[in-house]
Amino acid sequence: MKIVFQGDSITDAGRDRRNYHHLGYGYPWYTAEQLKSTFPETEFEFINQGISGNRTCQLFDRLYLDAIAFEPDVISVLIGINDIWHRHGGECIETTDEQIETNYRAILARLRRQTHAKIVVLAPYLLDCQSIDHLREDLVRLLPIVRKLADEFADAYIPLDTLFEEALKVQPEPLYYSPDGVHPNANGAAFIGGYLANAITALMK
Repeated sequence: MKIVFQGDSITDAGRDRRNYHHLGYGYPWYTAEQLKSTFPETEFEFINQGISGNRTCQLFDRLYLDAIAFEPDVISVLIGINDIWHRHGGECIETTDEQIETNYRAILARLRRQTHAKIVVLAPYLLDCQSIDHLREDLVRLLPIVRKLADEFADAYIPLDTLFEEALKVQPEPLYYSPDGVHPNANGAAFIGGYLANAITALMK
């Protein structure tokens, strides 16, 4: 069972890019550990190809070498937050909502067309953090786009925005999951990894 994790810094999570089997210290590691525990007799190959800072266009550009060529059985995709993040600040890369949708559609359509993989889409999210509040309006517009494309192309969809929102009703301190509202700490990575492992488990069954 070959599982590829794709995305940006949330997926990258400090991995050693010289070794794509090194899962880093984020949700891919927690996902892998849970799956190995759930299916001890299954031989897994876990591959992390997340790259910090990536936007949807950059993921599409490297999609063949970093995803399709591995011939995965399952691929997870968590991408999009940098497309809206880089609209603001010094770089000011103006990726429109329409461009994001075009890029995201191209990614998922190509995965559907050129692999036999089950596709799991994870929604971008923002936790409460004053320094990123200006991104909230952009995310509100992005989420329906991601959900629509997941409904069209994916085998499973994980609404991380909603799941974190519900979790914060019980644990009302956003810093419990992330120091900056985007990049998860160990608690946040375990939270995401648990939901992804459960989704993959359902697909395997």
